[in-house]
Amino acid sequence: MTQALILDFGGVITRTLFETHDITEAALGLAPGSLTWCGPFDPASDPLWQDMQDGRISERDYWLERTREVGLLVGESWDRMETLVTRARGADPAASIRPEAIAAIEAAKAGGCRLAILSNELDLFYGRELRQRVDVLRHVDCIVDATYTGILKPDARAYALCVEQLGVTPDACVFVDDQPRNIDGALRAGMRAVQFDISRPGPSYRSALQLLGVSPPLTL
Repeated sequence: MTQALILDFGGVITRTLFETHDITEAALGLAPGSLTWCGPFDPASDPLWQDMQDGRISERDYWLERTREVGLLVGESWDRMETLVTRARGADPAASIRPEAIAAIEAAKAGGCRLAILSNELDLFYGRELRQRVDVLRHVDCIVDATYTGILKPDARAYALCVEQLGVTPDACVFVDDQPRNIDGALRAGMRAVQFDISRPGPSYRSALQLLGVSPPLTL
């Protein structure tokens, strides 16, 4: 039976903005320490993140507010997450890709697995041009992006669309995401799932590959 590895993009394949405040500050000409929100790395210090985790606001709401805040810091009016990401990442968005993600994706592909990205906002947040600028995406068999489908995880239809495009059954899939509600949605859809720990990416990818029966590379 052909198996499939399905990944979220933001946070799983790419390092989060929380992890790269120093890079963002340098790219935007902000003083070190200007960005203080730390999301999952320090939830107690980020009430807005807690609101998102508790379901009072959406993930899109969270990032729109952060986008507006950072725009004001540089004296501009920003109302699109894509603006924050492209300005923060600078000329080389591939530099934010996790090396562990590259190792895991290449191992899964070499092991005969199909690969997909299931995202709520890939092109909305990162811009469609990213697909041509990130080399590891050449391994991906399909991308299901709610930017276009309008169906957000954890809606069961999002997972069903991905399974249909991959041409596999749900139980053949291992889904990896950093948001618990999206993991719950995948399990309800009949998939196996690994909740991604952004503070320990290697073990998370190793667990996913082991579920697929693929030997993890030594770098994980």
